[in-house]
Amino acid sequence: MTEPLPLLRQQVRPEWIDYNGHMSEAFYVLVFGYATDAMMIETGLHAAYRASTGCSLYTVEAHIRYLDDVPEGTHLAVRTRLLGTDTKKARFTHEMYAIDAPGADPAPDATPVATTELLALHVDQNAGRTTPFPTEIRTRLTALTEEPPPWAGRSIAEVPRSA
Repeated sequence: MTEPLPLLRQQVRPEWIDYNGHMSEAFYVLVFGYATDAMMIETGLHAAYRASTGCSLYTVEAHIRYLDDVPEGTHLAVRTRLLGTDTKKARFTHEMYAIDAPGADPAPDATPVATTELLALHVDQNAGRTTPFPTEIRTRLTALTEEPPPWAGRSIAEVPRSA
């Protein structure tokens, strides 16, 4: 069995705090973006790959859930799960946890403070269209595939129109 991807670690910076006294929604996206970058490095889609092939991942859909306030100084750990891949697509999630100290792991029963589910396409930037993953990249992505968490695949709830 393949080891899971390493956790991304960050600390909430003062400039990430909004007028409500907690991390602004844009910075949850920033931290999740850092986690995507880390996943790309671990799977072979790193800077050298991008420079030599002209190919990269493009996020085409994302669903974020903000589950708890995150104050300044909070230590974060982000867990990434690959949920599936095909010739040109990858689906994955990130789960953000508040942790007790730098380098700590989230408790096994910890509740995330935010989650995101993403769909990304492998794009040849020179051709301006999708292109198949090289075999070694697709093999790595497939080897990392896990069962989705229970919240993955949900859509945004409907809100009835007011009369």
